[in-house]
Amino acid sequence: MSTTTCPECMAEIELETGTELNEIIVCPDCGVDLEVISLNPPEVELAPMEEEDWGE
Repeated sequence: MSTTTCPECMAEIELETGTELNEIIVCPDCGVDLEVISLNPPEVELAPMEEEDWGE
C-alpha cells in the first residue's frame, strides 16, 4: 500500500494494492473525487468534472 496527499484538503490518502492508473477514488476526509495519475510515485489530482449530456 502506498500513500499520497489530497490536493484539495492535504489529507494523507492510502492507495490500496491493486489501484490502477486513471482510477477515480474519493478522498476519505473531504469527499472530493480524485484521479490516480501516477502509481510510482503515487500521485492524484482532482478528477475532471463530468459534463451532463442532455442530448442537445
